[in-house]
Amino acid sequence: MGFLDVILGRSKPVRPDLDQLFGLPSAAVTLQAAAGFAPTGLGSVCFASVEGGAFARVRQDVRQLLDADTPSGGVPVEFEQDSYGYTWVLCRHTPDALADLVNDLHAINTLLQESGFGPQLLCSLTGFAGRDDGAPLGLVYLYKRGTFYPFAPVPGGHERRDNGLELRVRGVLADDLRIEDDLTRWFPVWGAPGL
Repeated sequence: MGFLDVILGRSKPVRPDLDQLFGLPSAAVTLQAAAGFAPTGLGSVCFASVEGGAFARVRQDVRQLLDADTPSGGVPVEFEQDSYGYTWVLCRHTPDALADLVNDLHAINTLLQESGFGPQLLCSLTGFAGRDDGAPLGLVYLYKRGTFYPFAPVPGGHERRDNGLELRVRGVLADDLRIEDDLTRWFPVWGAPGL
């Protein structure tokens, strides 16, 4: 940081720390024991949509990388575009293979970053469901902040979220993950693949 940055109150942006994703499997154990939420086996990476040959190559690289890990020949990733124009890469695994899912999410983020699409990366999401009622919960990793936050949409709630549950999950996972302190950055990800 330079002298003018200090005087003008500008702060240095946090460098992405994708290795934070590897904390999810231990956090999942805590989340299941303390709050009754289990992994669904679904996760996704969101980034601002880009066009062109470079992105087509990255898309092909992502498919090749992750298809090699699928012995059944099934497609482990799907590309979707949401109503806001963002692209989501959805990964599927069995619910008991959270470590494999995290490895795939890390690989996708790393591949996009190394291919020059780091500035377009927004977040990664890992899906969970309530043991008793199947209520959805997402743990969202903010790429540019290096932090997580819980997102709990109310089922059939027409874009309503369960803020009380989100705050409880924050408390439960405070020792397992780097939780985003600024609640205004807990953006809703309505209809996100993986929820």
